[in-house]
Amino acid sequence: MSAIAVILVAAGDGTRLGAGIPKALVKVSDKTLLEHALENILEIKNLVQVVVASHEDRVAEFEAIAREFVKDKVELIFTPGGLSRQGSIANALKEITQGDVVLVHDAARCFAPASLFEKVAAAVMETGFGVVPVLPVADTIKQVKQDVVLATVDRDELRIAQTPQGFLREKLLKAYQEASADFTDDASLMQATGEVIRAVPGDAMAFKITVQADIEYAELLLNGATEQRSGIGTDVHKFASGKPLYLGTVLWPGEEGLEGHSDGDAVSHAIVDALLAAAGLGDIGSNFGVDKPEYAGANGSVFITETLKMLANAGWSVVNVSVQLIGNKPKLAPRRVEVEQALTALLGAPVSLGATTTDGLGFLGSSEGVGAVATALIQKPKGRL
Repeated sequence: MSAIAVILVAAGDGTRLGAGIPKALVKVSDKTLLEHALENILEIKNLVQVVVASHEDRVAEFEAIAREFVKDKVELIFTPGGLSRQGSIANALKEITQGDVVLVHDAARCFAPASLFEKVAAAVMETGFGVVPVLPVADTIKQVKQDVVLATVDRDELRIAQTPQGFLREKLLKAYQEASADFTDDASLMQATGEVIRAVPGDAMAFKITVQADIEYAELLLNGATEQRSGIGTDVHKFASGKPLYLGTVLWPGEEGLEGHSDGDAVSHAIVDALLAAAGLGDIGSNFGVDKPEYAGANGSVFITETLKMLANAGWSVVNVSVQLIGNKPKLAPRRVEVEQALTALLGAPVSLGATTTDGLGFLGSSEGVGAVATALIQKPKGRL
């Protein structure tokens, strides 16, 4: 992996937080947000430099806290923030002297794990493009003017942007030197120059601390005050000639499809059943059964998306999902990574896939169909029961 430099944007006043001090100095579990952010950043492999854009009136205080915490683990530089987020990053960029990749991160997302930084950096080096971590939108989105609802926005192509956002150092420097307008994030600025921006799956822990409720949620997470539940789901479908095959929401060209009221996607259906079982919300039949014509022929992503909405309404979030595909065909190995990535992006949580056979036993062993078994782990802070 190439050398990585990080710009940590920590210059915000935190007005909406109402703490009366810069947001990065607010404490969660006896550590400032600044310290929490640096703690995760220091775990990044091949980290060579960190530049902190500090609150302009308290640079010395920021530096005293951070240097005691970081000590001599990495080159650490402090610069005052600007009049805007973009101005703060412009100041910090002047101090970046190392790294092939620059990751720009908000201190308000201080719990983003090192693995997310490394994922973004790896995607930058692989593609040469700018990279943004994103999460799917679970809620219905309305376009509103004053108090009048104008339209319902199609959320299928909408994503929630997070940080860190990653770029090749020279491209980011050039974009900031040529910037003629103020943008809300670096991806927007880079796109204005014609740069291609790619998305990778984000991380639930990269949530943004904006209001007091976010601090309370963070305290609950850090103190382990969460309830976790697991669920198991299974699904089996027989092959149907002349029908396309969908597994894990992904089309498998050239493969025989599966019978079913919808697309017969055994992998997605097993995931839905596992999630619903964990949350105590019934099963796929009771929620999306054959008595609901609107789901006839629906892709597995429809069922997963609707299930995520049900979980969110009940206060649950997905921790991870594991699926075992059972049958002689199709062969999972050539498509494993692609399907895992598609499901991970859709669920906003890690999804792993495995495959096995029945050693020739039963209808699965005689290649008459496909089965899937899924396990899911979900969680929510206690007090939201």
